[in-house]
Formats: sequence, structure tokens, C-alpha cells
Amino acid sequence: MLIKNDFEVAEQLEAVWDFFGDIPQVAACLPGAELTEKIGEDNYAGTVVVGLGPVKLEFDGNAQILERRDTDKTIVVDAAGADKKGRGQAALQLNAALLSVPNGTKVDVSLDLQLSGAAAQYGRGMIADVTSVLLDDFAANMQNRLEAISSGLDPEQAATVKPASGLAIGLRALRTALGRVFRRFFLPYRPQAS
Repeated sequence: MLIKNDFEVAEQLEAVWDFFGDIPQVAACLPGAELTEKIGEDNYAGTVVVGLGPVKLEFDGNAQILERRDTDKTIVVDAAGADKKGRGQAALQLNAALLSVPNGTKVDVSLDLQLSGAAAQYGRGMIADVTSVLLDDFAANMQNRLEAISSGLDPEQAATVKPASGLAIGLRALRTALGRVFRRFFLPYRPQAS
């Protein structure tokens, strides 16, 4: 399934691009992700824990940067993992493109996500909403780390958005879904002003 999203950070393009070159820093911004080993050049092993309601999935896997282009500030990452309890697998290819905007940098993200097992049971809409919640947290953590770096502080001292529990992620995703339904069904029927 293809999921597209974007977010903005209030830092200049070059600072954000440099940040994306430091994969351990990037991974530290994603709730539930932890790098455990550098396997080789641009290749890392790690874990990702995602909780959704009563289901908690813990994936062991690896991620590799397939392409990084300085000319147009794009990066392509391939990642795959299997749930530690054998309940499913996940694979994704992430494409991120950075663009300069008046207030900083816009990050366009495209995820081609393939799920099997327990995670696949939630359906495309819920998975897209959970992904959106995680990207929002990632963007907030990234902004905090970039601010710490630009202030000369250790980025590890930056305030981070605490990883959300499965229930909190589920509730935030549900709110996103309800907002989408509301906009789809009620906003087109607004009476026209005469």
C-alpha cells in the first residue's frame, strides 16, 4: 500500500539535509524505533515496536539507504523486519524529498508498505492513520533535535515526544479517521451563501 504524507520543520534546508545524513539521529526521532547495530555503510539493524490497541508488534529487521541524492535532496530507504513472535512481517520502501519553503523545510514522504500477519488485519485506512500519527511524532522530535543542534546543545538533551501507547496511537488514529469522514460527508453539504 502506498502512503503519502508531508510535514514542515522550521529549519533551513541544508540543516535538515545534514540531519537526514545522520541515520542514528533520524532513528532516534521515530517513536518505537531503536538501532542496535551498524551492519555496513548505510546499513543498520534495529527494532521497531508498534502498539495498536491490545496488539503490540515488535519487529526485528534492518534498514538500508539505497540512494541519497544531494542535487535534489532526496533519500530512498529500504527496510524489512519480522515480528519477534512470528505474527507477521513488514517491508517498506521510503522515499523522502526535502524542499525549501518560506518557514523552513518541507519533507514529502512516500511509503510503499507491505504487511502480513497481525498488522495486516487493520486495513489500509487505519494503517495510514497510524502512520500519520507516527510521522507527526517523528516531525515533532526532529524539530526538537534540530533546535538543540542549532543552539549548540547535545541533541540527546532535546525534549522528545514520548512514545505513545497502543491505546493512545489508536485514539489519535481514530480521531484522524473521524475527521476525514466528517469532511467527506458533511462539508460538501454546507448551504451556499446567497
